[in-house]
Formats: sequence, structure tokens, C-alpha cells
Amino acid sequence: MRADRLVALVLLLRQRGRMSARELATELEVSQRTVLRDIDALSLAGVPVYADRGRHGGFSLLPGFRTELTGLTHDEALALLTAGSARAERVFGLGAPLASAMRKIADALPAAHLQAVGDAASRFLVDPATDLLSRPVGGEPVTAGVLAALRRGVVEGRRLRLRYAAPDSEPHDAVIDPVGLVTVRDRAYLLALRDGADRTYRVSRILAADLLDEPARRPAEVDLAAAWEERRSRFLADDRLRAVVAVDQDARATLLDTARAVLAEHEGPDGRAVVEVLFDDERHAVWALWQLDVAAEALEPPSLRRALAERARLLGERYARG
Repeated sequence: MRADRLVALVLLLRQRGRMSARELATELEVSQRTVLRDIDALSLAGVPVYADRGRHGGFSLLPGFRTELTGLTHDEALALLTAGSARAERVFGLGAPLASAMRKIADALPAAHLQAVGDAASRFLVDPATDLLSRPVGGEPVTAGVLAALRRGVVEGRRLRLRYAAPDSEPHDAVIDPVGLVTVRDRAYLLALRDGADRTYRVSRILAADLLDEPARRPAEVDLAAAWEERRSRFLADDRLRAVVAVDQDARATLLDTARAVLAEHEGPDGRAVVEVLFDDERHAVWALWQLDVAAEALEPPSLRRALAERARLLGERYARG
């Protein structure tokens, strides 16, 4: 669209300074004649574009001119600035670039518009560092260098050599073909191929990542949402313990943090949340529910109820001895 091209032309001149008609035509992928027409249109619209004649001439904007994003509605600008105020380091280590982008957006907003939106954005807090019980809610720690290598591998389509520490096993090396990055509840995952087979790596368990000078062997296009859903379904199909737990609302978040997956949830007649969750095995389930004391009750399976009852009986006997 011509409007988009005119905006792009102004941004090019603002960012690069003087440019010739040929350079602008190359960047915008149009003819020089079209560029000259666009320059005339901008001048008629009041944009201060002026021409320098001669061998090293070109087109420039009047010094000090700044664009204004008048096309943004109040709510659109508020959404962008509020998103930028969140704990942006969670976004695959892109906190600094996101903050920089937010500053550029703020710089381009009309002064009156910026004041109103800034006041509104200050009244929204997204993802504070702790919850009401002073429990940290930040994501898992990840080395910045690892994240940078993963991002480049995904974006540039290059293979990676990972040093990965899987649970209950020694760290090992693997050469993989990165497909995409996914973040879920402050946990980041790398979807990849290894020898053509699907692999999913939790980013916090990647100890090192080296970018290789080899193109990734992966499909040219990917539906990342579909790929994630397929791997999630495969994970849930593995042999794990399914349990139904009634839990007090104020302990619900702790239960969800300790379970491997949440399959279903509804509110019970007594106001407690009734949650169907996955645990690695019965030992994992007993450990997780024992932490919640009387705030949680295992409803199913019966074997889990018996295991918890037996643990309570043994503990009761020990303290009853006086």
C-alpha cells in the first residue's frame, strides 16, 4: 500500500539521513520515478523533505523533525507500553531490545498522547517479582549466552551443539537442528530435531550452546503452535500417574507448580478446586501432596489415597510414642 511505503520512506530518511533516489528505490523496491512522486506527496502533506542537488545530493528531512504515531489509538499505545513494562527478560532474553523498542515508540508518540498513555500505563503492573505470599514468580535462570545462541540458531536456521543436563543423568552433548522457541508459565523450551527425530529441550537445562556454521536440516516452514500441541499430547500419553486432587484455592498455585501437567480443572461443591494432574509416579505424587498438608486431598486413584494414609499413620505412631 502507498501509505505504508510513505511511512517507510520517512523512517528511512529519519534513521539514515540523506539518501539518493536510487538508494530509496532500492530499499523500497520501486522505481526512482515512484520515489520522486512519493517525495512530492510528502511535501504536499507538510513533511519537511528537502533535496540537495549535485553529485552527492539526495533527499533529507529537516533536522529535528520527528514522526508521530498518530495512527495508534489510546488503548493500542497503552497495550504496547504496558507490555514493555513487564518482566521482559522472560521473553527469551530480549529484555533490553524490548525496552529499547518501547522507548522508540514513546519517542514517536505525540507529546499530549504520550502523557495520557504514560499516566495510564503506570497504573498497570504485569508479573511482579513475587506474589502476595512473597514467593518468587520469576522464570527459570538461563545463561544469557545460551539464549543468544539459541535465538540465532532459530532465526538464522543454523545447527547448534548443546551441552544438556537431563534429569537424573549425566550432562551430554548433542548436535541439533533448532525449530523454534516456546515459553509456557515462565519456562522456555527449545523445539528441535536430532537426527531427524523430534526433541524438546528445557532451556534452563542447557548448560552451553554453540552456533555451528552448518545450515539446520529442518522444514522450510513450521506451525509452531501445532508442533507444540503434538509434543504436549505425546508427553501426556507417556506412562505417568494421573491423579484427581481437591485443593484449597490459596494452595492451588503450589500444586500446579509441583505437578508435571494439568489435564482438567473445575470448582467443587465445597469451593475447592478439583484438578486432574499428572505426576511422574506415586512417590512424586505423595511428596507433592504432603507439602500441602490439609490444604489438598487426593480423590483418585485409590492407591494414592492409601499411600498418603499409610504415611500419615506411620508419622502419627512415631509422635504418639511420647
